[in-house]
Amino acid sequence: MRRFALIAVPYLWLLFLFLVPFLIVFKISLSDLALAIPPYAPTFKDGIAEMLRQFDFENFVFLTVDDLYWKAYLSSLQIAFFSTLITLMVGYPMAYGMARAPEEWRATLMMLVILPFWTSFLIRVYAWIGILSNDGFLNQLLMWIGLINEPLTILNTNIAVYIGIVYTYLPFMILPIYAALDRLDESLNEAAEDLGCSRMQAFWLVTIPLSKNGIIAGCFLVFIPALGEFVIPSLLGGSGTLMIGKILFEEFFNNRDWPVASAVAVVLLLILIIPIVLFQRNQQRQAEAEQ
Repeated sequence: MRRFALIAVPYLWLLFLFLVPFLIVFKISLSDLALAIPPYAPTFKDGIAEMLRQFDFENFVFLTVDDLYWKAYLSSLQIAFFSTLITLMVGYPMAYGMARAPEEWRATLMMLVILPFWTSFLIRVYAWIGILSNDGFLNQLLMWIGLINEPLTILNTNIAVYIGIVYTYLPFMILPIYAALDRLDESLNEAAEDLGCSRMQAFWLVTIPLSKNGIIAGCFLVFIPALGEFVIPSLLGGSGTLMIGKILFEEFFNNRDWPVASAVAVVLLLILIIPIVLFQRNQQRQAEAEQ
């Protein structure tokens, strides 16, 4: 009974906070738009039999017909992929430097990495508006140095979205890679160098493979939330940035087309299931290897 009670806690959590809301959204995605409250039909008041009779998949068919939605999915996948790649390129050297820093400095460096989480996410994103605008800090600095003669247009472009995503999710990349590198036995690199490898060869042949689990975990932790990101493309990307999270918000709150918005959310979740399952399998293999 104690084992059952222990296992029941996460299952009940998933049941009430994931499965039930997902079923409600899926039910709405099979409904039709209606000028009512809530703005869809049928509802539970019509009875189970009547709901089942009126359910259809026309909202999912509409997503395939209107190119706006599949372009938004492809654009979101592209932005999430390259944002993850850039975050890895920036985060790995930082995690490596933290792992090789003196022991007494590591706690301070760790605190500096997680320090942005002490500030509201919205405030941090709004701060980038002031930095990236035409008369913002970045353009003023570049003009003062003499690298540019006129302000660069960065805000309301995809470049601003990449900057915002990389800045926001950088700690999620650094922390798992740092955890992997911190457990790495430095004597393995020394042994590789004794056997004739240069430092760079030892890094690519020893350090990178042994930190693979941290790299995979960090990439998933960045890619999964970045794919459905809404705040950053809305505030930094402007109207020209096409991401599915932004389309989802507009369908729910601007167009009030809850059935189509629910269909968009269901498809997005199905896309996210693939990296989530891969991430869980990687975590399971890592746990089994440590045992």
